[in-house]
Amino acid sequence: MPTVRFPALMKYYVDNQSEFIVEGTTIAVLLDNIVLRYPTLKKHLFDAKGDLRRHFNIFVNGVHSRELNGMETILKEDDKVILMASAAGG
Repeated sequence: MPTVRFPALMKYYVDNQSEFIVEGTTIAVLLDNIVLRYPTLKKHLFDAKGDLRRHFNIFVNGVHSRELNGMETILKEDDKVILMASAAGG
């Protein structure tokens, strides 16, 4: 199963884990499974329409999901998936 790395600021919602294993054949399925395990995350990851919030970037083995097949990117057993929240400031 793919390994997911989670943003430090959101570890609170995933039992203080920065990395954990989640079943998922695609990025979309993986995210659905994360939300099933940690339901309070849903409002933080997805907007009212069910789309991933714009400030989240997803990388699979270091490659941005936009450069792959987006939410339909196929995942393999040993893939490393990183959810990264963009930070803004000034």
